[in-house]
Amino acid sequence: MRIPNSPQNIDNILDARGLSCPLPVLRARKTLKRMDAGQVLEILASDPGSLKDFVSFCVQTGDELLSKATEETPEGTLYRFHIRRAEEGG
Repeated sequence: MRIPNSPQNIDNILDARGLSCPLPVLRARKTLKRMDAGQVLEILASDPGSLKDFVSFCVQTGDELLSKATEETPEGTLYRFHIRRAEEGG
């Protein structure tokens, strides 16, 4: 799968909808640790705090926040993030 408006592939998807802080970030950290450097994780979240949480998370870990988007759905607001796993030691 490709990131919308990007040539980048998505390697894994984490559905964190319905989870409140800090669970979306903790689940993303666990998922990214199982991924190879350079792979991309898509995260779906419903917690509005995730907008700032994932920015801070990437600053702390060195993982790259490729994109973040907010979408309105029939179920409510959806926050979508794409994070590239950092190179080892980077």
